[in-house]
Amino acid sequence: MENGTNKVVLSGFAGADAEVKNLSGKQKLAKVRLAVNDYHKNASGEAVKNTQWFTLTFWNANADFAEKQIKKGTYINIEGKLVNNFYEAKDGSKRYSIEIVVSGVSTKETEVN
Repeated sequence: MENGTNKVVLSGFAGADAEVKNLSGKQKLAKVRLAVNDYHKNASGEAVKNTQWFTLTFWNANADFAEKQIKKGTYINIEGKLVNNFYEAKDGSKRYSIEIVVSGVSTKETEVN
């Protein structure tokens, strides 16, 4: 049986400083919201900006990098994979979220793989 490919490559701006948590077992987790701007022309020929927001998850060495290097407005290049999370909300409804687990990250000066 062949495996599929789950790979995401994005470039954009951090919406805020990395949110970092130290977990048990010496693991570190960082979360960053990434804004990716896309431009197109509307029917009148005017340029329209559309911003997509993505939740990035960084683990361990990548979380260390995020903590030190990613601040609000930092331009980031990432590579990772999509992960679907399913959970039950407080009201009992079923919800899901999609995040990107980062395997490689760089800013203009620094890179971690």
